[in-house]
Amino acid sequence: MRLREKIIRRRARIGVMGLGYVGLPLAMEFGKAGFEVKGIEVDRDKVDMVNQGKCYIKDIREEELWELVKNKRLQATSDFSLLREIDAVSICVPTPLRKTRDPDISYIISAVEEVAKYLHREELVILESTTYPGTTREVILPRLEARNLRVGRDFFLAFSPERVDPGNKIHTIKNTPKIVSGITKRCTDIATTLYEQIIDKVVPVSSTESAEMVKLLENTFRIVNVGLVNEIALICDRLKLDTWEVIDAAATKPFGFMPFYPGPGLGGHCIPVDPHYLSWKLKALNFYARFIELAGEINSKMPEFLVGKVDAALNARRKSIRGSKILILGVTYKSNVSDTRESPALDVMRLLKEKGAKVAYNDPYVAQIEGTKSIRLTSKSLKNADCVVITTAHSNYNYREIVKNARLVVDSRNATKGIKNKKIVKL
Repeated sequence: MRLREKIIRRRARIGVMGLGYVGLPLAMEFGKAGFEVKGIEVDRDKVDMVNQGKCYIKDIREEELWELVKNKRLQATSDFSLLREIDAVSICVPTPLRKTRDPDISYIISAVEEVAKYLHREELVILESTTYPGTTREVILPRLEARNLRVGRDFFLAFSPERVDPGNKIHTIKNTPKIVSGITKRCTDIATTLYEQIIDKVVPVSSTESAEMVKLLENTFRIVNVGLVNEIALICDRLKLDTWEVIDAAATKPFGFMPFYPGPGLGGHCIPVDPHYLSWKLKALNFYARFIELAGEINSKMPEFLVGKVDAALNARRKSIRGSKILILGVTYKSNVSDTRESPALDVMRLLKEKGAKVAYNDPYVAQIEGTKSIRLTSKSLKNADCVVITTAHSNYNYREIVKNARLVVDSRNATKGIKNKKIVKL
């Protein structure tokens, strides 16, 4: 049976490499559509949890995961040799930056080398990990064709950028349009057919380079606009204006304006990282991506700016930041998720400790981080703190009670909007 027919009849065996925030939801979506799915993950703890129907990602309902495992629609493994049984494999591994802010595609290369060992005819390989334009064609293709198989004839290779937004209850994998492109037209057609089984709308583009660029444009749009609004926050602070009032008023314009909001910095697995992949690629072409670099520079200074606000607020109350008890509310990079990757709250905590503050934190989604445990949020813990700093605005925080019990609140997320109290200092 040819691969296209296998896919349409839900007989194709699907592999997903990397069971993180992208890979596990994708594997489950294929499983729910009736495919047999093997999730390949090097972290044995994650493998054990998945196979027990237990979930380490808050967005996923454990009942759904258990149902798939119980019905043998999804199995997790660390055994790469199972790739020889796979008809289509999606690579969803991390793509971080090195300390030099150069792309680190070592996880992609390791995954591709495992795929290459077991590559066979009529197999589809798709990269979903964010990377720079040219990776699929220049890095992955040569490693796969080294097996003496020809792309577009013997096997198929495509790129389709992930568009997962942790914590988003409205836009899911299924109803978010999926960009896809293959090395050849036949590759694109096969990959499109696969995604059409689980996603409402699939959007093919002309080349894998275009598909890779789409993802970088999406996140560059975010980093540049967040950088702009963070600079507006710095300007409003100098002019003694309420940043949030200015933004909310501008947002009443029904055209030509889209509101973005300032904060203590950027976090997550995409926005602080991905645009630098593009910047790095362009440097090799003697082109300097000024917007990206400038936005990155502004956003990276926001934790320091927030700590400065805390320092000034304490000084106004005749207290030094050194020796003060400071309680951080929220250490995840965004509201209502458990993801702390690149979270600016961690930079804020580090800077406060460097200045001699005694720092504690509470986060309902993170029990422990960097050796520190989340403390209980009580009226006593709030009253004991010299300053409460809101770095993530979780929906289950009662901000009126927080303000009522705290001595001083520095709010970087406008979480206390509508609460009038002289104890509140905003970003």
